[in-house]
Amino acid sequence: MIHSDELIDALTAAAHAAANAARPETLRHFRSDPHTDNKDGAGFDPVTEGDRAAERAMRAVLADLRPDDAILGEEFGVQPGTSGLTWVLDPIDGTRAYIAGAPTWGVLVAVSDENGPIMGLIDQPHVGERFFGGPHGATLDGPGGQRRLTTRGPRPLSEAIVMTTFPEVGTPEEGAAFRRVAAAAKLTRYGLDCYAYGLVALGLADLVVEAGLQPYDIQGPMAVVQAAGGIVTDWQGGPAHEGGRVIAAANEAIHAEAMRLLKG
Repeated sequence: MIHSDELIDALTAAAHAAANAARPETLRHFRSDPHTDNKDGAGFDPVTEGDRAAERAMRAVLADLRPDDAILGEEFGVQPGTSGLTWVLDPIDGTRAYIAGAPTWGVLVAVSDENGPIMGLIDQPHVGERFFGGPHGATLDGPGGQRRLTTRGPRPLSEAIVMTTFPEVGTPEEGAAFRRVAAAAKLTRYGLDCYAYGLVALGLADLVVEAGLQPYDIQGPMAVVQAAGGIVTDWQGGPAHEGGRVIAAANEAIHAEAMRLLKG
Protein backbone atom coordinates (compact mmCIF):
# COMPACT_ATOMS: atom_id res chain seq x y z
CA MET A 1 0.00 0.00 0.00
CA ILE A 2 1.26 3.50 -0.86
CA HIS A 3 1.03 5.97 1.99
CA SER A 4 1.03 9.75 1.65
CA ASP A 5 4.01 11.85 2.67
CA GLU A 6 1.80 13.53 5.24
CA LEU A 7 1.00 10.18 6.86
CA ILE A 8 4.64 9.07 6.76
CA ASP A 9 5.67 12.27 8.51
CA ALA A 10 3.01 11.79 11.19
CA LEU A 11 3.99 8.16 11.75
CA THR A 12 7.68 9.07 11.91
CA ALA A 13 7.00 11.70 14.56
CA ALA A 14 4.88 9.27 16.58
CA ALA A 15 7.49 6.51 16.39
CA HIS A 16 10.20 8.80 17.73
CA ALA A 17 7.90 10.20 20.39
CA ALA A 18 7.09 6.70 21.61
CA ALA A 19 10.77 5.76 21.78
CA ASN A 20 11.57 9.02 23.56
CA ALA A 21 8.95 8.22 26.18
CA ALA A 22 10.35 4.72 26.73
CA ARG A 23 13.97 5.84 27.22
CA PRO A 24 13.76 7.26 30.77
CA GLU A 25 11.56 4.37 31.92
CA THR A 26 14.11 1.78 30.82
CA LEU A 27 17.08 3.72 32.17
CA ARG A 28 15.42 4.22 35.55
CA HIS A 29 15.70 0.48 36.22
CA PHE A 30 18.84 -0.42 34.23
CA ARG A 31 21.87 -1.56 36.26
CA SER A 32 19.85 -1.25 39.45
CA ASP A 33 19.11 -4.96 40.04
CA PRO A 34 15.45 -4.58 39.02
CA HIS A 35 12.81 -6.92 40.37
CA THR A 36 12.31 -9.65 37.79
CA ASP A 37 9.29 -11.89 37.22
CA ASN A 38 9.31 -15.05 35.13
CA LYS A 39 6.61 -15.32 32.47
CA ASP A 40 7.47 -18.95 31.62
CA GLY A 41 6.94 -21.53 34.34
CA ALA A 42 8.77 -24.18 32.32
CA GLY A 43 11.84 -22.04 31.60
CA PHE A 44 13.03 -18.47 32.05
CA ASP A 45 11.31 -15.60 30.24
CA PRO A 46 12.05 -12.53 32.36
CA VAL A 47 10.07 -9.31 32.62
CA THR A 48 10.95 -6.30 34.75
CA GLU A 49 9.21 -3.11 35.81
CA GLY A 50 11.35 -1.43 33.16
CA ASP A 51 9.58 -3.47 30.47
CA ARG A 52 6.14 -2.66 31.82
CA ALA A 53 6.79 1.02 32.49
CA ALA A 54 8.30 1.58 29.04
CA GLU A 55 5.35 -0.03 27.27
CA ARG A 56 2.85 1.96 29.35
CA ALA A 57 4.69 5.15 28.41
CA MET A 58 4.66 4.30 24.70
CA ARG A 59 0.98 3.38 24.77
CA ALA A 60 0.16 6.71 26.41
CA VAL A 61 1.99 8.61 23.66
CA LEU A 62 0.25 6.66 20.91
CA ALA A 63 -3.15 7.11 22.55
CA ASP A 64 -2.58 10.85 22.28
CA LEU A 65 -0.97 11.04 18.82
CA ARG A 66 -2.53 8.04 17.01
CA PRO A 67 -5.77 7.15 18.85
CA ASP A 68 -7.31 5.27 15.92
CA ASP A 69 -4.37 2.89 15.38
CA ALA A 70 -4.19 -0.57 16.90
CA ILE A 71 -1.36 -1.61 19.24
CA LEU A 72 0.36 -4.96 19.72
CA GLY A 73 2.76 -4.92 22.66
CA GLU A 74 4.73 -7.70 24.29
CA GLU A 75 3.63 -6.93 27.82
CA PHE A 76 0.03 -5.73 27.44
CA GLY A 77 -1.20 -7.46 24.31
CA VAL A 78 -3.57 -6.18 21.64
CA GLN A 79 -5.54 -2.94 21.64
CA PRO A 80 -7.89 -2.81 18.62
CA GLY A 81 -7.94 0.12 16.22
CA THR A 82 -9.92 1.33 13.23
CA SER A 83 -7.28 2.88 10.94
CA GLY A 84 -5.80 -0.30 9.46
CA LEU A 85 -2.44 0.49 11.08
CA THR A 86 -0.91 -1.35 14.04
CA TRP A 87 1.91 -0.22 16.32
CA VAL A 88 4.10 -3.16 17.29
CA LEU A 89 6.03 -2.57 20.52
CA ASP A 90 8.73 -4.43 22.40
CA PRO A 91 9.62 -2.19 25.35
CA ILE A 92 12.85 -4.08 26.11
CA ASP A 93 14.05 -6.56 23.54
CA GLY A 94 16.80 -8.45 25.31
CA THR A 95 15.53 -8.43 28.89
CA ARG A 96 18.16 -11.04 29.80
CA ALA A 97 20.89 -8.60 28.74
CA TYR A 98 19.04 -5.81 30.56
CA ILE A 99 19.01 -7.60 33.91
CA ALA A 100 22.66 -8.59 33.42
CA GLY A 101 23.66 -4.94 32.88
CA ALA A 102 24.78 -5.45 29.27
CA PRO A 103 23.90 -2.56 26.90
CA THR A 104 22.78 -4.73 23.98
CA TRP A 105 19.03 -4.58 24.66
CA GLY A 106 16.79 -2.13 22.87
CA VAL A 107 13.37 -0.54 22.62
CA LEU A 108 11.62 -1.69 19.44
CA VAL A 109 8.87 0.30 17.71
CA ALA A 110 7.23 -0.44 14.37
CA VAL A 111 4.03 0.59 12.63
CA SER A 112 2.52 -1.84 10.16
CA ASP A 113 -0.24 -2.26 7.64
CA GLU A 114 -1.50 -5.53 6.20
CA ASN A 115 1.75 -6.03 4.29
CA GLY A 116 4.13 -5.64 7.23
CA PRO A 117 6.11 -2.80 8.77
CA ILE A 118 6.00 0.62 7.12
CA MET A 119 8.75 1.90 9.38
CA GLY A 120 10.48 0.94 12.57
CA LEU A 121 13.31 1.64 14.95
CA ILE A 122 15.78 0.10 17.37
CA ASP A 123 16.62 2.41 20.27
CA GLN A 124 19.48 1.73 22.72
CA PRO A 125 18.92 4.26 25.51
CA HIS A 126 22.07 3.60 27.54
CA VAL A 127 24.47 4.37 24.69
CA GLY A 128 22.10 6.89 23.10
CA GLU A 129 21.84 5.23 19.68
CA ARG A 130 18.72 5.02 17.55
CA PHE A 131 18.51 3.07 14.31
CA PHE A 132 15.52 4.14 12.21
CA GLY A 133 14.20 2.79 8.93
CA GLY A 134 11.31 3.90 6.75
CA PRO A 135 10.27 4.76 3.20
CA HIS A 136 12.96 7.43 2.93
CA GLY A 137 15.85 5.22 4.00
CA ALA A 138 17.65 4.32 7.21
CA THR A 139 19.62 6.42 9.70
CA LEU A 140 21.59 6.05 12.89
CA ASP A 141 21.41 8.88 15.42
CA GLY A 142 23.86 8.78 18.29
CA PRO A 143 26.67 10.53 20.12
CA GLY A 144 28.50 11.02 16.82
CA GLY A 145 25.55 12.71 15.13
CA GLN A 146 23.40 11.28 12.34
CA ARG A 147 24.54 9.05 9.50
CA ARG A 148 22.78 7.27 6.68
CA LEU A 149 22.78 3.48 6.86
CA THR A 150 23.65 1.13 4.01
CA THR A 151 24.15 -2.60 4.34
CA ARG A 152 27.36 -4.30 3.29
CA GLY A 153 27.85 -5.37 -0.32
CA PRO A 154 28.17 -9.00 -1.41
CA ARG A 155 31.00 -11.18 -0.17
CA PRO A 156 31.19 -14.97 0.25
CA LEU A 157 29.76 -16.59 3.35
CA SER A 158 33.30 -17.76 4.11
CA GLU A 159 34.18 -14.09 4.75
CA ALA A 160 30.94 -13.17 6.52
CA ILE A 161 29.93 -12.26 10.08
CA VAL A 162 26.85 -14.13 11.30
CA MET A 163 24.90 -13.31 14.46
CA THR A 164 22.15 -14.86 16.54
CA THR A 165 20.87 -14.40 20.09
CA PHE A 166 20.81 -17.89 21.58
CA PRO A 167 23.40 -20.59 20.78
CA GLU A 168 20.57 -23.15 20.68
CA VAL A 169 18.70 -20.95 18.12
CA GLY A 170 15.46 -22.90 18.60
CA THR A 171 14.57 -26.55 18.28
CA PRO A 172 17.33 -29.12 17.72
CA GLU A 173 16.44 -29.12 14.01
CA GLU A 174 16.63 -25.32 13.81
CA GLY A 175 19.89 -25.32 15.73
CA ALA A 176 21.40 -27.82 13.31
CA ALA A 177 20.36 -25.65 10.36
CA PHE A 178 21.94 -22.58 11.94
CA ARG A 179 25.16 -24.44 12.66
CA ARG A 180 25.50 -25.28 8.97
CA VAL A 181 25.51 -21.55 8.25
CA ALA A 182 27.80 -20.74 11.17
CA ALA A 183 30.30 -23.43 10.18
CA ALA A 184 30.64 -21.87 6.74
CA ALA A 185 31.07 -18.32 8.05
CA LYS A 186 34.23 -16.47 9.05
CA LEU A 187 32.87 -15.31 12.42
CA THR A 188 29.79 -16.05 14.53
CA ARG A 189 28.67 -13.88 17.44
CA TYR A 190 25.95 -14.57 20.00
CA GLY A 191 23.74 -12.70 22.42
CA LEU A 192 23.27 -9.25 20.87
CA ASP A 193 19.47 -9.43 20.57
CA CYS A 194 18.05 -6.58 18.45
CA TYR A 195 21.39 -4.77 18.31
CA ALA A 196 22.63 -7.37 15.83
CA TYR A 197 20.12 -6.15 13.26
CA GLY A 198 21.41 -2.62 13.73
CA LEU A 199 24.91 -3.87 12.91
CA VAL A 200 23.63 -5.42 9.67
CA ALA A 201 22.03 -2.09 8.75
CA LEU A 202 25.28 -0.33 9.68
CA GLY A 203 27.19 -2.45 7.18
CA LEU A 204 29.29 -4.27 9.77
CA ALA A 205 27.59 -7.69 9.89
CA ASP A 206 26.23 -9.84 7.08
CA LEU A 207 23.54 -12.05 8.59
CA VAL A 208 21.26 -12.49 11.57
CA VAL A 209 19.58 -15.89 11.77
CA GLU A 210 17.00 -16.62 14.47
CA ALA A 211 13.98 -18.80 15.26
CA GLY A 212 10.99 -18.64 17.57
CA LEU A 213 10.45 -14.90 17.16
CA GLN A 214 7.23 -12.98 17.79
CA PRO A 215 6.02 -10.07 15.61
CA TYR A 216 7.21 -7.56 18.21
CA ASP A 217 10.72 -9.10 18.12
CA ILE A 218 11.24 -8.58 14.40
CA GLN A 219 9.13 -5.79 12.94
CA GLY A 220 11.22 -2.86 14.20
CA PRO A 221 14.56 -4.47 13.25
CA MET A 222 13.10 -5.68 9.96
CA ALA A 223 12.11 -2.16 8.96
CA VAL A 224 15.61 -0.86 9.73
CA VAL A 225 17.47 -3.57 7.80
CA GLN A 226 15.20 -3.31 4.77
CA ALA A 227 15.41 0.48 4.65
CA ALA A 228 19.22 0.19 4.69
CA GLY A 229 19.12 -2.09 1.63
CA GLY A 230 19.02 -5.50 3.27
CA ILE A 231 16.63 -8.43 2.98
CA VAL A 232 14.53 -9.99 5.77
CA THR A 233 12.52 -13.17 5.14
CA ASP A 234 11.56 -16.38 6.85
CA TRP A 235 13.71 -19.47 6.24
CA GLN A 236 11.65 -20.31 3.16
CA GLY A 237 12.07 -16.89 1.60
CA GLY A 238 8.59 -15.69 2.52
CA PRO A 239 7.33 -12.80 4.68
CA ALA A 240 8.92 -12.53 8.12
CA HIS A 241 6.83 -9.88 9.87
CA GLU A 242 4.80 -12.43 11.82
CA GLY A 243 7.97 -13.84 13.38
CA GLY A 244 9.00 -17.49 13.55
CA ARG A 245 12.21 -18.42 11.72
CA VAL A 246 13.87 -15.27 10.40
CA ILE A 247 16.96 -14.45 8.35
CA ALA A 248 18.14 -10.85 7.94
CA ALA A 249 20.77 -10.46 5.24
CA ALA A 250 22.89 -7.57 4.03
CA ASN A 251 22.24 -8.36 0.36
CA GLU A 252 20.65 -10.87 -2.01
CA ALA A 253 23.83 -12.88 -2.60
CA ILE A 254 24.58 -13.66 1.04
CA HIS A 255 20.88 -14.28 1.64
CA ALA A 256 20.78 -16.90 -1.12
CA GLU A 257 23.96 -18.62 0.08
CA ALA A 258 22.74 -18.86 3.66
CA MET A 259 19.27 -20.01 2.59
CA ARG A 260 20.72 -23.00 0.76
CA LEU A 261 22.35 -24.15 3.99
CA LEU A 262 19.31 -23.46 6.16
CA LYS A 263 17.21 -25.64 3.87
CA GLY A 264 19.79 -28.41 4.10
